[in-house]
Amino acid sequence: MSIANTPARVPVGARPAADEVLAEIVRSGFVEGVHRGTLVLLGADGSVRLALGDVNAPLLPRSSNKPMQAAGMLDAGLEVTREQLALAAASHAGEPFHIDTARKMLAAAGLDETALRNTPGLPLDDPSRLAYEMRGGKPQAILANCSGKHAAMLATCVRNGWDIENYLDPGHPVQLSIRAAIERLADEEIAYDAIDGCGAPLLGISLVGLARAFRACVTAEPGTNPRRVADAMRAHPEYVAGNRRFDTKVMRAVAGLIAKTGAEAVHAAALPDGRAVAFKISDGSTRAKPVVLAEALRRLGVRSEALDRLGTVPVLGGGEVVGAVRIADW
Repeated sequence: MSIANTPARVPVGARPAADEVLAEIVRSGFVEGVHRGTLVLLGADGSVRLALGDVNAPLLPRSSNKPMQAAGMLDAGLEVTREQLALAAASHAGEPFHIDTARKMLAAAGLDETALRNTPGLPLDDPSRLAYEMRGGKPQAILANCSGKHAAMLATCVRNGWDIENYLDPGHPVQLSIRAAIERLADEEIAYDAIDGCGAPLLGISLVGLARAFRACVTAEPGTNPRRVADAMRAHPEYVAGNRRFDTKVMRAVAGLIAKTGAEAVHAAALPDGRAVAFKISDGSTRAKPVVLAEALRRLGVRSEALDRLGTVPVLGGGEVVGAVRIADW
């Protein structure tokens, strides 16, 4: 690569030197690899109970920002059903009921899927994707996991008479309302501006700010917009992810929990009393995420056999279990 084509250095979040070993990969009693990252636990009072790595460094929360984005759209006047609100905060799996709900949200605003500006995709749910591909289907914007969020952005625009062609512009009113909501809930200014995989603005905050934002959603007064998002996610976890996906399963396993994954191995969750966790695995691998989240919730006092099962990631050899991804010594 020539010097002229070398990417410029840009600010980064938690650098590897500041990261901690969160999980180990153990095969036949031998630690053959580790997953490093950063993690923060908040107590019910909002105080930091545990911090691993630099939890105040900027990071890109990716789809873990979606509950706050949904709150920002409600602030701007979005009116949707509770199921549609859960889908607005979702990285949905593309199951038929997800697609149907996104289309209904658009139809209620007098729009159809041609108004979507998100990156086309295929269902994340394996049976749904295979059935679609067997019919010769190609990637579509409505099938992508972010289509619920984009449909809600468009519905917000129609509600206010705002332009729908450039709703992804960072200076668009819907994006400014989202920005204000994230800063208010995280209790900090946006640290970095980027573009998410779906094409929407991606607003960087710290890991502790992400945990504070989730805590703010669950502890907000009933009827307020952040609480409406949290309540919709808890009432309809199948809309937040999908019937076969981890976030839905963990919300069903732990009463009152909201949880939202983000790309590049970000995850955040909060319990009804305000206890919260946020973490990022540095290499972007998702393998250790269930293990780390389950242990984080245990450290916050959650006891659940279903959570223990979800947090078990075996290592196989010859088709048999010969080890596991396990928590490091925090």
